[in-house]
Amino acid sequence: MTELQITSLRDTLIPESLWMLKTNVKGYQNSENAELATEVVSGRHFKILKNSQLTNLLSLSERIQVVLLEDGYRCWFEVKDILNQIESNQKWEPEFMTRDQIKSKLPRVLDWIEKASKLPNHYLWGGTAGPNFDCSGLIQTAFSSEGIWLPRDAYQQEIFCKRILFNKNTLEKLMPGDLLFFGNKRRCSHVALYKGDGDYWHSSGIKNGRNGISLDSLKPINKNYISSYYFSILRGAGRVESCHDGSLIA
Repeated sequence: MTELQITSLRDTLIPESLWMLKTNVKGYQNSENAELATEVVSGRHFKILKNSQLTNLLSLSERIQVVLLEDGYRCWFEVKDILNQIESNQKWEPEFMTRDQIKSKLPRVLDWIEKASKLPNHYLWGGTAGPNFDCSGLIQTAFSSEGIWLPRDAYQQEIFCKRILFNKNTLEKLMPGDLLFFGNKRRCSHVALYKGDGDYWHSSGIKNGRNGISLDSLKPINKNYISSYYFSILRGAGRVESCHDGSLIA
């Protein structure tokens, strides 16, 4: 990498500038360690945050903190991963849909997850690019395949959705395309997509899960160990009735 290119990078990757990715990249949890926060797919938009001033001794392993504009999620990119793989944007605006438009797309969202389940896959913390996903990455990517953006994490998705009060024994009021939320009384830690007739799609880990995308059940008659475990920590359900505007959900 020439000195001219380094100078150009430092002058170009400035705080508050807007960009679009032309390749998939990894988003890290912080400026130093290798722990994945999320995968970020080609075509997504981001803004460089104010605390991401590059150093005078710029190296390709240096990281910048960004906010992903579609869902307000914050993570860190390595400079080398986005070198020659970004396109400048002057502005970005969220795209919205009506409740009826979203409802009409839910069968295709469900079809997308079923097709994803048939590919070889395993659970991946931070996975959104496929074929390997974490629980909320699977849900977010399934909806975004139809242009419907949701927040990134399971607890954020729970806050974002319209709450549904339903009977856990009869499952009355649940509809295909609703989201199911699991965890403890304090916080949601897992999310799934309701298929109908008591069944739901989710990506679960190795512990108390299937290490990938699977179909499990809320019906007592169909319960196996994994279905029983998740039923025991079922918190509630929510309905997607709008597109996320990209604001931060803390």
